[in-house]
Amino acid sequence: MTGEDSSETSVSSPSETAPEPAKVPTMESSGEVVASESTGQEQAPEPQKPDSQALDPEAPEASAMPATAKPEPPSEDVPSAPLQLTLEDVSQSSLTVSWEPPEKLGKLGLQGYVLELCREGASEWVPVNPRPAMVTQQTVRNLALGDKFFLRVTAVSSAGAGPAAVLDHPVHIQEIIEAPKIRVPRHLRQTYIRRVGESVNLQIPFQGKPKPQASWTHNGQALDSQRVNVRTGDQDSILFIRSAQRSDSGRYELTVRLEGLEAKANIDILVIEKPGPPSSIRLLDVWGCNAALEWTPPQDTGNTELLGYTVQKADKKTGQWFTVLERYHPTTCTISDLIIGNSYSFRVFSENLCGLSDVATTTKELAHIQKADITAKPKGFIERDFSEAPSFTQPLADHTSTPGYSTQLFCSVRASPKPKIIWMKNKMDIQGDPKYRAVSEQGVCTLEIRKPSPFDSGVYTCKAINVLGEASVDCRLEVKAWSHTMAQKDIVCQVLQA
Repeated sequence: MTGEDSSETSVSSPSETAPEPAKVPTMESSGEVVASESTGQEQAPEPQKPDSQALDPEAPEASAMPATAKPEPPSEDVPSAPLQLTLEDVSQSSLTVSWEPPEKLGKLGLQGYVLELCREGASEWVPVNPRPAMVTQQTVRNLALGDKFFLRVTAVSSAGAGPAAVLDHPVHIQEIIEAPKIRVPRHLRQTYIRRVGESVNLQIPFQGKPKPQASWTHNGQALDSQRVNVRTGDQDSILFIRSAQRSDSGRYELTVRLEGLEAKANIDILVIEKPGPPSSIRLLDVWGCNAALEWTPPQDTGNTELLGYTVQKADKKTGQWFTVLERYHPTTCTISDLIIGNSYSFRVFSENLCGLSDVATTTKELAHIQKADITAKPKGFIERDFSEAPSFTQPLADHTSTPGYSTQLFCSVRASPKPKIIWMKNKMDIQGDPKYRAVSEQGVCTLEIRKPSPFDSGVYTCKAINVLGEASVDCRLEVKAWSHTMAQKDIVCQVLQA
């Protein structure tokens, strides 16, 4: 035998009115105790009967706990009482107890243990296992909710049962209590904002077993049943307000209670509406194309913070309003880029989460943008001397030409006054020679050589002269000599032309 052996027992509560045959547990080969119906032919060994003094109603402790049999003188043949009788577990339909072997097992040896129970208020001990079982732990099942039992266990030998070990307190079979918990939805963990006139419908799930009791408070006070409706089910509680008003703002607390345990959750509700307009507005100053305004905050912000102000302007001629500033936080501003000669009115709206105020505060006086006297002060004209000596900005480039084909030489010159252009070949002036044609326009100088021949090869010079000085540029022209083939082509061309 070891202290880890255990047995499970199913016990049916004996009826006090119906004369049904009592269920007597019998021991199976596996060591477990199973309930079976007795036919009256088999008698289990009777457990020790309670003391008559314990059954006496005048006894001081008779109503609390049934007393065990009157102790008899100890005998060496019977075992002593089991040790450390302990309640291991209690559920809503079963219980488990365990104990340790007695110090003295008796001369004849231990046959097993008998576990007995007695209902509170009764005087009869009912054996759970009529036959001794060699186990030190037993589980009793199929118990009814609400029952209270006293338990005791005795060690049995062939010489009889020894003294009993009694559990100090009765065991109460009751439903398992699950501590209450509240699960607040994510969107309700921050301030829940609604507008005036909108409905509020909060569904808060909770847990608890058996069904807990739920209650609501508003700012620590009971709810107004005329405005707020609450419906609580097995798993949630719903708070409903058909048409929210600003007075419904505040902290709502849900409390769930169960058997001395409770859970709480706080939900903040804010009911808002559009703000009022600024209290006053005035035109501080007008200068140039600018106007300065100042206003005071509204008296009613709509039960929430302001997001800012919207400033608008209107020209007296058109009367159309245009937005200048949006969600502007200060209470002073300067409006610029106004048109000279026009007169302007200004108005300011307040804004919160619900939007702009229904009306605006408008300036009483107009801002007149005056025309300033402008006097033109022309600056004296300073004549600039553009006189410049000749200088070539683009020189002549060396060139190779083919006999019989006209060739042009280019260069550009800058000078003031306009310079005189002189073309030279091999430092000889070629002015007036009909073979050459010289042109000068807008500083670009061009020399055309008509049908050059190898005789026209040489160094060509362009010289520019004015009263401030002179300048010149050179280039080399090479005209290739005629080949025999080209001479024949030239003769053919002349014949064809003839």
